[in-house]
Amino acid sequence: MQTNKLFVEQGSIVRKIWGKADTVMFIFAGSAAEFALNKAVDWLYFTGKLPADPIGRLFSTVTYARFIIFSDVDTANKAIDKITSIHAAVEQNRNAAIPDWAYRDVLFMLIHYSIASYELLERKLTDDEKQEVFNVFYKVGSRMHLKQLPSNYKAWTIDYERHLQNDLAKSNYTIDLFKQYKKHLGTFRYYILIESQKLLVPKRVYTLLGFSNFSMMSLVVPAYKLSRLIKLDNFLKELVLPDKYKSQVKELDIKH
Repeated sequence: MQTNKLFVEQGSIVRKIWGKADTVMFIFAGSAAEFALNKAVDWLYFTGKLPADPIGRLFSTVTYARFIIFSDVDTANKAIDKITSIHAAVEQNRNAAIPDWAYRDVLFMLIHYSIASYELLERKLTDDEKQEVFNVFYKVGSRMHLKQLPSNYKAWTIDYERHLQNDLAKSNYTIDLFKQYKKHLGTFRYYILIESQKLLVPKRVYTLLGFSNFSMMSLVVPAYKLSRLIKLDNFLKELVLPDKYKSQVKELDIKH
């Protein structure tokens, strides 16, 4: 029996990036930083769900993206349509439209942190592989009927830089979100989050958040890579993950 075509083909670098729990965790960490600076973050405060459980909400965004990546085309499209309908309901309740650039910003964020996280933990990506990452999220954006999407990876780099300059600002929402991160993670895990973010975020995000120039994780990451070779990485994940997410993170590993 013929199976449905996959949304992301077998062997794609995107499946390799999103098929490892540790890479997905770093995508989440970087996204948490940039997301807090987005000028449209007030939309997620409107429902009250983000400040009540910021880790859970952001983690669900990342895992939803991952679900789409590992689905067949029909299932992925239904998931994307569901996202669109959920946002439409929020717009109706608020009697206002979420700006198109705000949707693009989330896509851009996922592109950047997919590449940055994999390069931090594995190796540099080729230009063709970066284009592949772009292509996947371009398909998502197209299905959501987003306007003014860049046509290729090179054009995306220009648009992303423009987004960083125009669409980000440190606000009371930013300050509150980071307070909520610390409250929900605890002091030690919050420290790990911040130190990880320093290795992933673009310079503009780094500056707006007032990060120091040195990250302790620059010393830890090489040791973590070694721990994977001697099978100690699961122990380290147990150490840094909140209990409620441990089982979810374990399920993120997919063997290729």
